[in-house]
Amino acid sequence: MKLPAGSGSRFSRILSLEDFEAAARRHLPRPIFGYVHGAVEDNVSLSMTRDSFRSYAFIPRALVDVSQRSTATTLFGHSYASPFGLAPMGLSALFAYRGDIVMARAARAANLPMIMSGSSLIRLEEVVKEHPDAWFQAYLPGEDSRITALMERVKRAGFKTLVITVDTPVVANRENNIRTGFSTPLKPSLRLALDGITHPSWLFGTFFRTIAKHGMPHFENNYSERGAPILSSTVLRDFSDRGHLTWKHLNNIRRMWPGTLIIKGILSAPDARTAVESGVDAIIVSNHGGRQLDGAIAPLSVLTEIVQAVPTVPVMLDSGIRRGTDALKALALGARFVFVGRPFGYAASIGGEVGVSHAIKLLHEEIRRDLGLLGIAAIDDITAQHIRKV
Repeated sequence: MKLPAGSGSRFSRILSLEDFEAAARRHLPRPIFGYVHGAVEDNVSLSMTRDSFRSYAFIPRALVDVSQRSTATTLFGHSYASPFGLAPMGLSALFAYRGDIVMARAARAANLPMIMSGSSLIRLEEVVKEHPDAWFQAYLPGEDSRITALMERVKRAGFKTLVITVDTPVVANRENNIRTGFSTPLKPSLRLALDGITHPSWLFGTFFRTIAKHGMPHFENNYSERGAPILSSTVLRDFSDRGHLTWKHLNNIRRMWPGTLIIKGILSAPDARTAVESGVDAIIVSNHGGRQLDGAIAPLSVLTEIVQAVPTVPVMLDSGIRRGTDALKALALGARFVFVGRPFGYAASIGGEVGVSHAIKLLHEEIRRDLGLLGIAAIDDITAQHIRKV
């Protein structure tokens, strides 16, 4: 996995995914960084998710030939370079210039999947051209007619894999957004202007550059039609009521969607079984990065029981992955693949496509190195025998 030419010195001090966060904190205005970084209420789920990885330890094996080890992973008949992908990141084009585009390009170059967020500011038709094998993540509209229209649009665009996120029946209590001055749409104010002026590289390199070249960003993909602008003192974003949505709606989507169908946001074995009975092809165990219900269990803590409940489909994990060792712990507990969100968003904000490529390379090399240290030659060889709860 090669890093684009000329990027070495630029990221010489970025040695891990966590390093991107500190750099992005300096680069982004307080409200924008707060949106990406923050979770919900008291950050209980966010903390538990990170702690869950620390509660497992490895049991390495010695004198195993790992000279030809490989990180290649097959999923849905496609061989990917590593067992991880880019999780959906809403509003990417607000904190990184052409954020969805640069992440799609970097993922394609690295032969990894990238899940495009339905809460994005760049039209899905543009993104799939950059990465024809990208996945599209949808938040279901509240009305059946809007669900059908969105599914038809995604199909026409050429997406072959659809991810339905189901852990957002009501709007979460993201107090951190209020504290940092963030809202959707952003409301013009003196405080917002000062936050922008004091971060000129973002102001001119991302925000003004976007407006000059592409116009005011709008929410483009929550529905089949265009949504609200990202900056407005009067327009309100349409947060469609999803409180009435049930498994019946997922059954209807399965009948409409001809490609691979994945459900994201599952945290219980009974829901996993119901999802498989509804016809989904895979499950992503996720607590939305701690951004929905505070106190929701860490995905790693329920991963094994969900894997055991649905042995016929791939189970993947999202939320909290920051190291190659985190990814390998999830794989040892039964995950077929993992997804990483915030760090790739931070990398895009400070370095565009090259930054994301560097983040991908760091995680890929960690996984490859850790396989060797564990005494494992191939991703499929890692099992629960290599890990223990401590």
